[in-house]
Amino acid sequence: MTPRIAIIGNDTLQAMGLKSVLTEIIPIAEVYAFSTCTDMEKYDADSFFHYFVSAQELLSNSEFFLQRRSKTIVLVTQPLTTPQFANYHTLDISQPEHILVKNILLLHHMSHHDDYDHGFIPPHGPMHHAAPIDISQREAEVLSLVVKGYINKEIADQLSISIATVVTHRKNITEKLGLKSVSALTIYAVTHGIVRVDEI
Repeated sequence: MTPRIAIIGNDTLQAMGLKSVLTEIIPIAEVYAFSTCTDMEKYDADSFFHYFVSAQELLSNSEFFLQRRSKTIVLVTQPLTTPQFANYHTLDISQPEHILVKNILLLHHMSHHDDYDHGFIPPHGPMHHAAPIDISQREAEVLSLVVKGYINKEIADQLSISIATVVTHRKNITEKLGLKSVSALTIYAVTHGIVRVDEI
């Protein structure tokens, strides 16, 4: 069964951006955006695997989300300290993109990961013996260090190669994969088992 994700809130741009990120992180999922819970009622509301919901919409429909709190992620722009939000996962959407992607990956890994195993995040650690077909083993090692936040000099030191070689590997990685941002590279690295979510 294809997992379905609902984004509920009246900020259209926020919903479009989050939908784009979620589709990239979880390509097997169907992601829907709704302005309100009432709009979602046209669908089977209980068929959604996760609800990404604005704080305002959660408060307006507290009974619905309280019954589904393990599947609900509240979208916030600052920490929420009120008791109504104590039992919910929260996602700070005001963060830089690479941190937001990391936190979504962590939430996905922690919440219900065992409920459907489509191979999204391999249970094993980074691949040391095999790399995805698209990139070489050495490029996979460089990519792993890039998404962990290492700079070129640190990567060169870790792998005992020159900085120029690191730069060449990084250029080859971005050209082969067609991915330029660290966020996109992070998603690729996690979904292909190059790094574990808890390593980034």
